[in-house]
Amino acid sequence: MTLSLWQWILLACALAFVTKLLGYSLPERWMRSPRMAQVAASLTVALLAALTVMNTVASGTQLALDARLGALLVAAIALWLRAPFLLVVVLGAAASALLRWLA
Repeated sequence: MTLSLWQWILLACALAFVTKLLGYSLPERWMRSPRMAQVAASLTVALLAALTVMNTVASGTQLALDARLGALLVAAIALWLRAPFLLVVVLGAAASALLRWLA
C-alpha cells in the first residue's frame, strides 16, 4: 500500500496533533521539575545548532563549503569573545561579504 503526498501530509498533521495532545495530558508536576526545564533548554539549543549547521554547510543535497562557513566561524569566535549580539551579526555578514568578494 502506497500513500499519496496528501495522505502523508495528513498523517504528519495527525501525528503532530497527537504529540501535542499527549504533551497537554502529562502531569503538571512533571513539567515543573528542574530536570524537565534542563531537558527542554538542551533540546532547544541542540535544535538551533543543528539548523545552523545544516543551513551553513548544505546546499540542497550537497555539501557546500563556501563563505557561509567562514561567516559562521567568525561569528562563533565573536561569541566566544563575548561580543554583543549585534556586533556578532555584523562581523558574520562582513566576513561572508569579504569571502564572497575574494572568491
